[in-house]
Amino acid sequence: MEKGWFLTIEGGEGAGKTTLIEQLAKTLRNQGRQVLTTREPGGIPIAEQIRGIVLDKENTEMDARTEALLYAAARRQHLVEKVLPALARGEIVICDRFIDSSLAYQGYARGLGIAEVQSINEFAISGHMPTLTFWLDISPEAGLARIHAGEGREINRLDLEGLSFHGAVREGYRQLMTKEPERIKRIDAEQAPEYVLRDVVTILNARI
Repeated sequence: MEKGWFLTIEGGEGAGKTTLIEQLAKTLRNQGRQVLTTREPGGIPIAEQIRGIVLDKENTEMDARTEALLYAAARRQHLVEKVLPALARGEIVICDRFIDSSLAYQGYARGLGIAEVQSINEFAISGHMPTLTFWLDISPEAGLARIHAGEGREINRLDLEGLSFHGAVREGYRQLMTKEPERIKRIDAEQAPEYVLRDVVTILNARI
């Protein structure tokens, strides 16, 4: 039985997910809450190995369905090995990406179909959906500019896609939010990090 809160942070490249997760975890810990931060794909050794394959800039010939299946496989292992045990302990889990990334990137932007990719992931997650999802909304131009301006930031295979692809990812997220407005909350990610955190904490406090 899950007792904790499962929070996921979503958004396009350069949206500021890592910064938000660090600040949000600190804020919640200062409130005396037990917090686990993690990421997808990754978070555990098996999933990190899959991450290395799926984000490798050399794997330019990867088929879109292969990509979707690899993400789902990493998601399943990460969920059962790390996320669900933490939720059972009553912790707040903050995860950098989850199912909505697959739906926006592979389902919508890659053109595989949101319903088709959702079916793969329903098998993978067995009904374990996030309590709340914060979508950090940023224009592709602003997000990619942040990436290329940041020193030491990992440039992966998805970062190298064109603006049209990243625009499609943004539209995919918008459609997902429209379908699930109670779970997915849009946050303006083009504002300063402290205001992004403020908006997230306001929503979270209202729900908790």
